[in-house]
Amino acid sequence: MMRYNQVKDLVDWAAGFHARMAGQYSEAASKAENERLQMAFNYLAGRELKMKTGLENLFHDGSDHSEVLEIWFDDSSDFPQPPELDRMAEQTVTGSIDDAMRTAASAHQRLQALYEYRASRAKIEPEEEFFNALAQGHNSEIRHIMASMEELQGV
Repeated sequence: MMRYNQVKDLVDWAAGFHARMAGQYSEAASKAENERLQMAFNYLAGRELKMKTGLENLFHDGSDHSEVLEIWFDDSSDFPQPPELDRMAEQTVTGSIDDAMRTAASAHQRLQALYEYRASRAKIEPEEEFFNALAQGHNSEIRHIMASMEELQGV
């Protein structure tokens, strides 16, 4: 069971999750049977790497998130998402553009739920704002991906 100690541990885990998903999508792209599917998987890999970088930048972007990143919390019992997400990151991504969209949407929805949950449990307002901003980022990311993938399907 994953038991986080500090907000920065969670952010670090999430960045690693995006890196693993990017790897899955890149691998899927290399095995894709047509160019459109290859483009779709490469696009998703790129989006994941962008999110990974965005999270890593929180540690050294000059904006002061250190107060929030250092917050401690103990959540052994009611922290359901990461094991599911870890399993997703280990499953080989295959299939159609529709399947790819479903996988991407599912991952982002689960991360969004995780961040919303953390926001609801926040001890201080900056922590709540921090997690709400991350959750909103995933919400807009899902919309962005869906629009782009639909374009790819129509190419």
